[in-house]
Amino acid sequence: MTEEDGFIAPLTGFGLTEKEAQCYFYLLKYGPKTPSPLARSLKTYREDVHRTLASLVDKSMVRPSLDSPTLYTAVEPEDALESALRTHEAELHEMERRKRELEALAQQQRFRPSDEVSTFKIIKTLKEYLTLVMPLITSLETEWLGAVSDAAVVVASQFGVNPFTKEFIERGGRVRFVVNVTYPIIDMTRELLDIGIEVRHSDQLGILFTVFDRRICISAINAELSHFRLDEPLTALYTEDRTYAQYLLTTFETLWNQSNPAEERIGELLKLGPPQAGS
Repeated sequence: MTEEDGFIAPLTGFGLTEKEAQCYFYLLKYGPKTPSPLARSLKTYREDVHRTLASLVDKSMVRPSLDSPTLYTAVEPEDALESALRTHEAELHEMERRKRELEALAQQQRFRPSDEVSTFKIIKTLKEYLTLVMPLITSLETEWLGAVSDAAVVVASQFGVNPFTKEFIERGGRVRFVVNVTYPIIDMTRELLDIGIEVRHSDQLGILFTVFDRRICISAINAELSHFRLDEPLTALYTEDRTYAQYLLTTFETLWNQSNPAEERIGELLKLGPPQAGS
Protein backbone atom coordinates (compact mmCIF):
# COMPACT_ATOMS: atom_id res chain seq x y z
CA MET A 1 0.00 0.00 0.00
CA THR A 2 1.38 3.44 -0.95
CA GLU A 3 1.64 6.37 1.42
CA GLU A 4 -1.26 7.99 -0.44
CA ASP A 5 -3.47 4.87 -0.24
CA GLY A 6 -2.71 4.48 3.46
CA PHE A 7 -3.89 8.03 4.12
CA ILE A 8 -6.85 8.24 1.73
CA ALA A 9 -8.61 5.01 2.75
CA PRO A 10 -9.18 6.12 6.39
CA LEU A 11 -10.31 9.55 5.18
CA THR A 12 -13.16 8.02 3.18
CA GLY A 13 -14.27 6.41 6.43
CA PHE A 14 -14.80 9.93 7.77
CA GLY A 15 -17.36 10.65 5.04
CA LEU A 16 -15.07 12.12 2.37
CA THR A 17 -15.39 11.02 -1.21
CA GLU A 18 -12.30 9.58 -2.87
CA LYS A 19 -11.86 12.83 -4.83
CA GLU A 20 -12.09 14.92 -1.66
CA ALA A 21 -9.61 12.66 0.12
CA GLN A 22 -7.13 12.83 -2.78
CA CYS A 23 -7.44 16.61 -2.98
CA TYR A 24 -6.97 17.04 0.79
CA PHE A 25 -3.96 14.69 0.80
CA TYR A 26 -2.34 16.58 -2.07
CA LEU A 27 -2.77 19.96 -0.36
CA LEU A 28 -1.49 18.55 2.91
CA LYS A 29 1.59 17.05 1.26
CA TYR A 30 2.51 19.77 -1.23
CA GLY A 31 1.14 22.89 0.41
CA PRO A 32 -1.32 25.59 -0.71
CA LYS A 33 -2.36 25.48 -4.38
CA THR A 34 -4.70 27.23 -6.79
CA PRO A 35 -7.30 25.11 -8.66
CA SER A 36 -5.37 24.94 -11.96
CA PRO A 37 -2.29 22.99 -10.76
CA LEU A 38 -4.58 20.84 -8.63
CA ALA A 39 -6.63 19.92 -11.70
CA ARG A 40 -3.46 18.97 -13.60
CA SER A 41 -2.04 16.90 -10.73
CA LEU A 42 -5.35 15.13 -10.04
CA LYS A 43 -5.98 14.67 -13.79
CA THR A 44 -9.42 16.21 -13.83
CA TYR A 45 -11.29 19.38 -14.83
CA ARG A 46 -10.95 22.70 -13.01
CA GLU A 47 -14.76 22.66 -12.64
CA ASP A 48 -14.52 19.33 -10.85
CA VAL A 49 -11.71 20.62 -8.61
CA HIS A 50 -13.72 23.74 -7.77
CA ARG A 51 -16.65 21.57 -6.63
CA THR A 52 -14.35 19.34 -4.58
CA LEU A 53 -12.63 22.31 -2.95
CA ALA A 54 -15.96 23.96 -2.18
CA SER A 55 -17.10 20.76 -0.46
CA LEU A 56 -13.85 20.57 1.55
CA VAL A 57 -14.26 24.21 2.57
CA ASP A 58 -17.82 23.46 3.71
CA LYS A 59 -16.43 20.59 5.78
CA SER A 60 -13.79 22.93 7.31
CA MET A 61 -10.97 20.75 5.97
CA VAL A 62 -9.59 23.34 3.55
CA ARG A 63 -9.20 27.13 3.92
CA PRO A 64 -9.33 29.53 0.93
CA SER A 65 -7.21 32.67 0.87
CA LEU A 66 -8.65 36.13 0.34
CA ASP A 67 -6.15 36.84 -2.44
CA SER A 68 -6.66 36.46 -6.17
CA PRO A 69 -6.06 33.86 -7.48
CA THR A 70 -7.40 31.95 -4.50
CA LEU A 71 -4.96 29.64 -2.73
CA TYR A 72 -6.40 26.63 -0.92
CA THR A 73 -4.65 25.34 2.22
CA ALA A 74 -5.27 22.03 3.98
CA VAL A 75 -6.32 22.31 7.63
CA GLU A 76 -4.16 20.26 9.99
CA PRO A 77 -5.50 16.67 10.23
CA GLU A 78 -6.38 16.83 13.94
CA ASP A 79 -8.62 19.88 13.44
CA ALA A 80 -9.97 18.67 10.08
CA LEU A 81 -11.02 15.26 11.39
CA GLU A 82 -12.65 16.80 14.43
CA SER A 83 -14.70 18.92 12.02
CA ALA A 84 -15.61 15.78 10.02
CA LEU A 85 -16.86 14.12 13.20
CA ARG A 86 -19.02 17.14 13.96
CA THR A 87 -20.43 16.93 10.42
CA HIS A 88 -21.41 13.28 10.97
CA GLU A 89 -23.07 14.21 14.24
CA ALA A 90 -25.07 16.88 12.41
CA GLU A 91 -26.10 14.32 9.76
CA LEU A 92 -27.28 11.92 12.47
CA HIS A 93 -29.30 14.69 14.11
CA GLU A 94 -30.85 15.46 10.71
CA MET A 95 -31.73 11.79 10.22
CA GLU A 96 -33.37 11.74 13.65
CA ARG A 97 -35.32 14.88 12.78
CA ARG A 98 -36.56 13.35 9.53
CA LYS A 99 -37.40 10.13 11.34
CA ARG A 100 -39.53 11.99 13.91
CA GLU A 101 -41.20 14.01 11.16
CA LEU A 102 -42.08 10.91 9.17
CA GLU A 103 -43.27 9.08 12.26
CA ALA A 104 -45.65 11.97 12.93
CA LEU A 105 -46.86 11.91 9.33
CA ALA A 106 -47.31 8.15 9.51
CA GLN A 107 -49.36 8.54 12.69
CA GLN A 108 -51.59 11.08 10.96
CA GLN A 109 -52.12 8.65 8.10
CA ARG A 110 -53.63 6.12 10.51
CA PHE A 111 -56.52 8.47 11.20
CA ARG A 112 -57.52 8.66 7.55
CA PRO A 113 -60.57 6.72 6.41
CA SER A 114 -58.52 4.42 4.16
CA ASP A 115 -56.27 1.60 5.29
CA GLU A 116 -53.23 3.28 3.76
CA VAL A 117 -50.39 3.79 6.25
CA SER A 118 -47.05 5.49 5.63
CA THR A 119 -43.96 3.36 6.07
CA PHE A 120 -40.29 4.21 6.00
CA LYS A 121 -36.91 2.56 6.42
CA ILE A 122 -33.22 3.40 6.25
CA ILE A 123 -31.28 1.87 3.35
CA LYS A 124 -27.70 1.10 4.35
CA THR A 125 -26.00 -0.59 1.37
CA LEU A 126 -26.05 -0.58 -2.41
CA LYS A 127 -27.49 -4.11 -2.32
CA GLU A 128 -30.43 -2.96 -0.17
CA TYR A 129 -31.03 -0.08 -2.59
CA LEU A 130 -31.10 -2.37 -5.63
CA THR A 131 -33.26 -4.93 -3.82
CA LEU A 132 -35.87 -2.21 -3.29
CA VAL A 133 -35.59 -0.47 -6.65
CA MET A 134 -35.78 -3.43 -9.02
CA PRO A 135 -39.28 -4.57 -7.94
CA LEU A 136 -40.46 -0.95 -7.85
CA ILE A 137 -39.48 -0.45 -11.50
CA THR A 138 -41.21 -3.71 -12.47
CA SER A 139 -44.44 -2.61 -10.78
CA LEU A 140 -44.38 1.01 -11.99
CA GLU A 141 -47.59 2.23 -13.60
CA THR A 142 -47.07 5.81 -14.82
CA GLU A 143 -43.93 7.73 -13.86
CA TRP A 144 -40.46 7.61 -12.33
CA LEU A 145 -38.47 10.78 -11.78
CA GLY A 146 -35.58 12.03 -9.71
CA ALA A 147 -32.54 14.17 -9.10
CA VAL A 148 -29.78 11.56 -9.18
CA SER A 149 -26.01 11.47 -8.75
CA ASP A 150 -23.47 10.46 -11.37
CA ALA A 151 -22.86 7.36 -9.22
CA ALA A 152 -26.52 6.39 -9.67
CA VAL A 153 -26.07 6.58 -13.45
CA VAL A 154 -23.10 4.19 -13.19
CA VAL A 155 -25.06 1.83 -10.92
CA ALA A 156 -28.00 1.78 -13.35
CA SER A 157 -25.66 0.79 -16.18
CA GLN A 158 -23.51 -1.75 -14.32
CA PHE A 159 -26.16 -3.51 -12.24
CA GLY A 160 -28.86 -4.10 -14.84
CA VAL A 161 -31.33 -1.39 -13.88
CA ASN A 162 -31.57 0.07 -17.39
CA PRO A 163 -33.22 -2.94 -19.10
CA PHE A 164 -36.03 -2.88 -16.50
CA THR A 165 -36.42 0.86 -17.06
CA LYS A 166 -36.55 0.38 -20.83
CA GLU A 167 -39.30 -2.22 -20.44
CA PHE A 168 -41.33 0.21 -18.30
CA ILE A 169 -40.97 2.97 -20.92
CA GLU A 170 -42.05 0.55 -23.64
CA ARG A 171 -45.20 -0.11 -21.56
CA GLY A 172 -46.01 3.60 -21.83
CA GLY A 173 -44.29 4.89 -18.71
CA ARG A 174 -42.34 8.12 -18.44
CA VAL A 175 -38.92 8.50 -16.78
CA ARG A 176 -37.23 11.86 -16.12
CA PHE A 177 -33.87 12.40 -14.41
CA VAL A 178 -31.84 15.49 -13.61
CA VAL A 179 -28.14 14.57 -13.43
CA ASN A 180 -24.87 16.43 -13.07
CA VAL A 181 -23.46 15.16 -16.37
CA THR A 182 -19.65 14.96 -16.31
CA TYR A 183 -17.17 13.64 -18.88
CA PRO A 184 -16.70 10.17 -17.28
CA ILE A 185 -20.43 9.36 -17.53
CA ILE A 186 -21.07 10.62 -21.08
CA ASP A 187 -21.54 7.10 -22.50
CA MET A 188 -23.76 6.00 -19.62
CA THR A 189 -25.86 9.17 -19.95
CA ARG A 190 -26.28 8.38 -23.65
CA GLU A 191 -27.38 4.89 -22.61
CA LEU A 192 -30.18 6.47 -20.57
CA LEU A 193 -31.20 8.67 -23.49
CA ASP A 194 -31.13 5.72 -25.90
CA ILE A 195 -33.66 3.73 -23.88
CA GLY A 196 -36.06 6.66 -23.75
CA ILE A 197 -35.26 8.36 -20.45
CA GLU A 198 -35.58 12.15 -20.50
CA VAL A 199 -32.37 13.52 -19.01
CA ARG A 200 -31.45 17.08 -18.12
CA HIS A 201 -28.22 18.48 -16.65
CA SER A 202 -27.69 20.57 -13.53
CA ASP A 203 -24.64 21.03 -11.31
CA GLN A 204 -26.85 22.40 -8.51
CA LEU A 205 -28.80 19.30 -7.54
CA GLY A 206 -29.01 19.77 -3.78
CA ILE A 207 -30.91 16.84 -2.25
CA LEU A 208 -30.75 13.62 -4.29
CA PHE A 209 -33.98 11.63 -4.56
CA THR A 210 -36.26 9.52 -6.74
CA VAL A 211 -40.07 9.26 -6.70
CA PHE A 212 -41.98 6.26 -8.06
CA ASP A 213 -45.57 6.77 -9.29
CA ARG A 214 -45.81 10.03 -7.29
CA ARG A 215 -45.98 8.22 -3.94
CA ILE A 216 -42.90 6.12 -3.10
CA CYS A 217 -39.72 8.07 -2.36
CA ILE A 218 -36.07 7.30 -1.83
CA SER A 219 -34.00 10.29 -0.71
CA ALA A 220 -30.23 10.16 -0.21
CA ILE A 221 -28.58 11.11 3.05
CA ASN A 222 -25.10 9.97 1.98
CA ALA A 223 -24.93 8.55 -1.55
CA GLU A 224 -21.21 8.97 -2.26
CA LEU A 225 -19.83 5.63 -3.46
CA SER A 226 -16.11 4.89 -3.28
CA HIS A 227 -16.55 1.59 -5.13
CA PHE A 228 -19.31 -0.04 -7.14
CA ARG A 229 -19.99 -3.28 -5.30
CA LEU A 230 -23.07 -4.66 -3.58
CA ASP A 231 -21.74 -4.31 -0.02
CA GLU A 232 -20.76 -0.66 -0.56
CA PRO A 233 -22.27 1.47 2.24
CA LEU A 234 -24.68 4.30 1.51
CA THR A 235 -27.45 5.93 3.53
CA ALA A 236 -30.88 6.69 2.08
CA LEU A 237 -34.42 7.07 3.37
CA TYR A 238 -37.30 5.05 1.88
CA THR A 239 -40.86 6.18 2.54
CA GLU A 240 -44.34 5.77 1.12
CA ASP A 241 -45.60 9.03 2.62
CA ARG A 242 -47.59 10.99 0.05
CA THR A 243 -47.03 14.35 1.75
CA TYR A 244 -43.26 13.95 1.46
CA ALA A 245 -43.69 12.67 -2.12
CA GLN A 246 -45.59 15.83 -3.05
CA TYR A 247 -42.80 17.97 -1.58
CA LEU A 248 -40.20 16.12 -3.66
CA LEU A 249 -42.37 16.35 -6.80
CA THR A 250 -42.57 20.14 -6.42
CA THR A 251 -38.81 20.30 -5.83
CA PHE A 252 -38.18 18.19 -8.93
CA GLU A 253 -40.34 20.29 -11.26
CA THR A 254 -38.52 23.45 -10.16
CA LEU A 255 -35.15 21.79 -10.76
CA TRP A 256 -36.31 20.34 -14.12
CA ASN A 257 -37.37 23.77 -15.38
CA GLN A 258 -34.03 25.30 -14.34
CA SER A 259 -31.85 22.58 -15.92
CA ASN A 260 -30.55 22.07 -19.48
CA PRO A 261 -30.95 19.17 -21.92
CA ALA A 262 -28.32 16.49 -21.37
CA GLU A 263 -27.54 16.46 -25.13
CA GLU A 264 -26.37 20.09 -24.91
CA ARG A 265 -24.17 19.33 -21.92
CA ILE A 266 -22.62 16.30 -23.66
CA GLY A 267 -21.85 18.47 -26.69
CA GLU A 268 -20.07 21.01 -24.47
CA LEU A 269 -18.00 18.31 -22.77
CA LEU A 270 -16.99 16.72 -26.08
CA LYS A 271 -15.75 20.08 -27.33
CA LEU A 272 -13.58 20.43 -24.22
CA GLY A 273 -12.33 16.85 -24.52
CA PRO A 274 -11.14 14.57 -21.70
CA PRO A 275 -8.83 15.84 -18.95
CA GLN A 276 -5.24 15.62 -20.17
CA ALA A 277 -2.67 14.10 -17.85
CA GLY A 278 0.20 16.49 -17.13
CA SER A 279 -1.27 19.35 -19.13
